[in-house]
Amino acid sequence: METRTERDSMGALEVPKEAWWGAQTERSRQNFKIGGEKMPPELLEALVLVKKMAAIANQQTGKLTEEKAQAIQKAADLLLKGANWDEFPLVVWQTGSGTQSNMNTNEVIAHLASQEGVTIHPNDDVNMSQSSNDVFPTALHLAGTLAIEQKLLPAIHQMIGALEELEAANQNVIKIGRTHLQDATPVTFAQEISGWRSALEHNETMLLNSLAELRQLAIGGTAVGTGLNASKAYEEAFITALKAETGVHFVSESNKFHALANRDAAIFVSGALKALAANCLKMANDIRWLASGPRSGLGEITLPANEPGSSIMPGKVNPTQCEALAMVAVQVMGNDAAIGIAASQGNFELNVYLPLIAFDLLQSIRLLTDALDSFREKCLQGLVVNEDRMAELLEQSLMLVTALNPHIGYDKGAAIAKKAFSEGSTLKEAALALDYVTEEEYEAWVRPEKMIGEN
Repeated sequence: METRTERDSMGALEVPKEAWWGAQTERSRQNFKIGGEKMPPELLEALVLVKKMAAIANQQTGKLTEEKAQAIQKAADLLLKGANWDEFPLVVWQTGSGTQSNMNTNEVIAHLASQEGVTIHPNDDVNMSQSSNDVFPTALHLAGTLAIEQKLLPAIHQMIGALEELEAANQNVIKIGRTHLQDATPVTFAQEISGWRSALEHNETMLLNSLAELRQLAIGGTAVGTGLNASKAYEEAFITALKAETGVHFVSESNKFHALANRDAAIFVSGALKALAANCLKMANDIRWLASGPRSGLGEITLPANEPGSSIMPGKVNPTQCEALAMVAVQVMGNDAAIGIAASQGNFELNVYLPLIAFDLLQSIRLLTDALDSFREKCLQGLVVNEDRMAELLEQSLMLVTALNPHIGYDKGAAIAKKAFSEGSTLKEAALALDYVTEEEYEAWVRPEKMIGEN
């Protein structure tokens, strides 16, 4: 491999000749050969955006020349447009402040900007008025906010829409309800679906509420929260430029000591993601239970046959989209546990688990977004309701006896149910045999369509 010589404050170092990064990045690349997990693209985009906004703010406050500021902005735009993330080779498992990834960003932008005929220093120019300690938390909040607003929330909204359509189509389909995995009183399939839909609507609200915390940025705190080498004017100019660039109402965190040392906003957002994951897991499990069979299970619905389900059993079709969504949910819950532990480890003026928090939080957002889209397209929209099977199971249910409680009491109702179960008879046959009701009374009182409420 051909190399070139680069220098930083620690001396000279050989760097791959064609690489856009410099010595600071190369030192990290050589010193942290741990795993293969790279910084998420969403975070890299956010780091580049931070550098672009900083250049604008530094020019507006008179610290950076227009020539240098324009060169940095052009370099940032080239990166954002080209997504040259191979130039960001560093793994997650590096310094806990994310310093090396901040330096990587500085060096790549400086390399590109210097090709415009102006000399740009990665630390003095690209990193002006900044520290890794306020840049990385800012990028984390920026990346998380944009990923949720631009990707996850639309995916949730589309899922809600698909469930609303399914709900509307099944208003009059009555089936047996189930609690404890046992027969319960009747519901409509629309009512069952409404529970899934409402859960996602609650999750949508939770995520929106959590964004109020995530939109608060650490920028301007620099190394320890005092704002050394930055200014209030720079901070305000940065926030204004970022709002104009993204269309999102970001604000500056009022207490920078909190912004650098605490990651409670990440915990809050991750908690909302975990709640979404829990509801997704519940829905996925409901659907695969309802689709169990096709002949030896519940069989109340049929799922799309997207691919063969077995390498040995011909014709087998499995609820693969349900399983994929379930696995994503479990991963998000695991990520939440890691984020919670990592966020508790701030010491004095800094939390040094930032790359881990960023990786897990952004992975959770990405996985939920993709899984919801896949589940909606490949499962929910092709779901077929087996009304005859629902009617069959409803008719067989012993819990229809609950409708008799107001007329004959709980104990006589229990006796009817027990007799029907032990003898394999119908409820009606057992009720008439015990002489607790007449045939006319049974027909008038045990009517599933009257047992489903008004909603």
